[in-house]
Amino acid sequence: MTLCDQFRNKVTFKIAYCGPSGSGKTENLHHIQKKLDPHFRGELIVEAEENGSSSREFLPVNAPVLDGCQTQFNLYTVSDYPGSSRHCGNLLQDVDDIIFVADSDPTRLGANIKALQSTRQALEINGRNPEEMPFVFQFNKSDLPGAIFPDQLDEALSIQTPSFLCCAISGYQVFATLDHCSQIVLNNFHSSAVKCRERIEEEIVASSSKIALSR
Repeated sequence: MTLCDQFRNKVTFKIAYCGPSGSGKTENLHHIQKKLDPHFRGELIVEAEENGSSSREFLPVNAPVLDGCQTQFNLYTVSDYPGSSRHCGNLLQDVDDIIFVADSDPTRLGANIKALQSTRQALEINGRNPEEMPFVFQFNKSDLPGAIFPDQLDEALSIQTPSFLCCAISGYQVFATLDHCSQIVLNNFHSSAVKCRERIEEEIVASSSKIALSR
């Protein structure tokens, strides 16, 4: 979930790149790290999984100031392998949005479906409702000869929202995907903040009324 540090005047959001192994999650982060000025991002960190079978990447990205607060997006890749729903849970339990990187290679359709099921299962294990979690879908390797048609992936993955055709190696639509995801996160944060302020104001009014009546 969104982390607000009032002492440092900082808001931190968490975005996870999920999808089948080899779909292009790592390439997304590498392209972002390569193209962004070092002033706007940290170092790309590779963390080994506990069972040693895979690794995950982490990249902090600085965003424009939001309501007077420094804003940061922490980007993570989530590994996909047998039993991954148990191991990636810690990353997904407090995630603000998910970018699902689907592989457009026609031989990987089944892997895409299994990876999405694993992601949804990991959310449920950690008490998150997959139906309430924002998903942004990216169809990577769309430049491949014989790539799966977008409408086929939409149907196979039951996608009801806009998706992005991408080539993570060249960088095509990598930032467009991230920008769209970031906007969803910021809009949700703003909406939650407004509702929170309204609730506080209502409680203050109700409390004042009770005090007045008790006199």
